Amino acid sequence: MRIGELLLNDKRISQDQLQKALDVQAKEPGKLGSILIRLGFVTEEDIAQALSKQFGYPSINLSKFEIDEKMLDLIKPEIARRHIVMPVHRIGSMLTLAMADPSNLFVQEEIRFSTNLRIQAVIAPESSILEAIDKYYGSSTGIEAQKFLEEIDLGDDAAVELIEDTDDDSIDGDIDEDAPAIKLVNLIFQDAITKGASDIHFEPYEKVFRVRFRIDGILHEYMTPPMNLKNKVTSRVKLIAGIDIAERRLPQDGRIRTKMNIKGKTKTIDMRVSSLPITHGEKIVIRLLDKDNLMLDMTRLGFEPESLKKFERNIAEPWGIVLVTGPTGSGKTNTLYSAISKLNVEDVNIMTAENPVEFNLYGINQVNIKDQIGLTFPASLRSFLRQDPNIILVGEIRDFETADIAIKAALTGHMVLSTLHTNDAPSTIARLINMGIEPFLVSSAVRLVVAQRLIRRLCVNCKKEAKIPAQTLIDIGFPPEEAKSVKIFETKGCEKCNNSGYKGRVGLFEVMEVDEEIKEQIMVGVSTSELRQKAKEKGMLTLRMSGIEKIKLGSTSIEEVLRETTKI
Repeated sequence: MRIGELLLNDKRISQDQLQKALDVQAKEPGKLGSILIRLGFVTEEDIAQALSKQFGYPSINLSKFEIDEKMLDLIKPEIARRHIVMPVHRIGSMLTLAMADPSNLFVQEEIRFSTNLRIQAVIAPESSILEAIDKYYGSSTGIEAQKFLEEIDLGDDAAVELIEDTDDDSIDGDIDEDAPAIKLVNLIFQDAITKGASDIHFEPYEKVFRVRFRIDGILHEYMTPPMNLKNKVTSRVKLIAGIDIAERRLPQDGRIRTKMNIKGKTKTIDMRVSSLPITHGEKIVIRLLDKDNLMLDMTRLGFEPESLKKFERNIAEPWGIVLVTGPTGSGKTNTLYSAISKLNVEDVNIMTAENPVEFNLYGINQVNIKDQIGLTFPASLRSFLRQDPNIILVGEIRDFETADIAIKAALTGHMVLSTLHTNDAPSTIARLINMGIEPFLVSSAVRLVVAQRLIRRLCVNCKKEAKIPAQTLIDIGFPPEEAKSVKIFETKGCEKCNNSGYKGRVGLFEVMEVDEEIKEQIMVGVSTSELRQKAKEKGMLTLRMSGIEKIKLGSTSIEEVLRETTKI
C-alpha cells in the first residue's frame, strides 16, 4: 500500500489534503511524505510510522537511545549526513541502522559493504537522526570551522594572501570562493543558523577578534579568529550586505538574503546587518531573520488564557489602538505579526509601516520606512489613510507626530497596532501623555496595552525538581498556600541544550485592558502606580505574576523570572 493510502486509512490526512499534496508533487517532483510535511498536514513522526507499516521495519525514538561511541567508528560522519542514517547498536555481525528513507536499498548495501556487517534497518524521523548526528558526531559546520581555523593558525599564509589586505579594507568581489574570509563567514552563518542563534556579533579588540552568538537571549562566545582575518571578514560581510566598504567612520546598515542547506533542507534566511565604528575597527552585528522561527500561532506565544482572550477580543474591534511594549528583543514584532496574521482575511485591508520590514507576509501591504528619503512613519501613515485601510500596523511610535496621527486614525474608524519602549503596561499611558497627547484622546483611543518579555525555557530533557523553601517562594510572589505545595524545577544541563539547562524561549505578558474605570482614571490623571493597582484589581497579571505562572507550569526557572521582572 502506498504511503498516501496508509495515512488516509489511519485518518492522519483527509482525501482533500492527499489530493493537494499530489497536485504539488505533479508540479514539483519529490517524495509525497516530504510534501505532506512541508504543507503541514502531517508530522515527521506520522511519516515514520507510516513507513514502518509500509516496509515492515520497526520505528524507534532515537532520543531514548544512548549510542555507544564504538558505533561511531563504523560509519563516517560525512556518510551519515549524506544518507541521513545513524548506527544504533551492534549484536555480533548485525548492525541496527536508523534510516529516514528505508526504501533506499543502495544505502543499506553501501554500508553493509563498508562495515562488513548485516544491516537491520529501523525507521526514525529525519530531524531526530540529524539531531543524533549532531549530538554524537558534532555539528558539521562547527567542526569544519574549528578545523579551518586550526589550519590557518598553523600558518596557512598562502591561503590568507588570496585577499589583499589593503588600507581601505576593500576586497575584490570576484575573489575565489575558497578564500579564507569568504569560507569562514559562510561557516559562521551556517553554524549560527544550525544552533538557532538570533544574532551574530563580530567584535574587534586591540589583540583579539571575537565572534559571539546570541542564543535564547544570552550571548555565548563562538570563536576567536586570527587577527589577520579581522579586516577581511569585516569587509566580506559589508560587501555582501551592500554596505560601502570604504566608509569606516560612520555607522551603516545593510541586508543579506541567502539560501543555505541546513540539516538537509534548503532555507532562505534574511539578515539585518549593522556596522558601527569602534576603537579598534568596526563592530558588526547581524540579526538573523528565520521565517521558520516566526511563531504566528498566538496560543503558543505564552499568553495566560485570560490574557489571550483580552488580546484577541480587542484586536478584533473595528477601531482603536492596541500597543505592545517592551525592550528591544522582547518579541514585540512576533506578537504583532501573530495578531495581523489572525486578522488577515480576504475582506480586510491591512497596511504596515516598518523599519525595516522583517518578514514578508502574504496578503499584507508592507512599507519599508526610509528616513533618508523622507519616507518616515508620519509620512507613511498620512498616505495609508488615503489607501482605504481597515488595520494599520506602525512599527514604532517614537514621537508626537507619529502618535498624533495614529490616535486620529484610531478615532476615525481604524484598528491601529503599534509598539512603544516602556517597562510595563501602565507606564505606557504616561509615556503617551508625556509625548504631548491629551489624556482624553489617550483614554478614548487606547483599547489595550501589552507589556512583554522573553525568558528562556527549561530544557525538557534534563530539568530537575528543586527544593525551595516556602518563604523564599512567598518573597518572590507566590501565594502562601501555593508556596507549600508547588513543584519547582531548575536547570541541570545536557548535550541537547549545550549544557545550559535551557532550550527555546517563552513570553511573559502583562495585559491591561482599558475599560470604563481605567478610562476615568486616565482622564483625571492618576499616577502610574495607582493605574497599576486599579488594573490589578480588574484582573491584570503583572509580568512577575505571569512569570510565576510559567514557574508553576515547569516552563522556566526562578532565576529567569527574577532576571526579567520586578515585584510590583
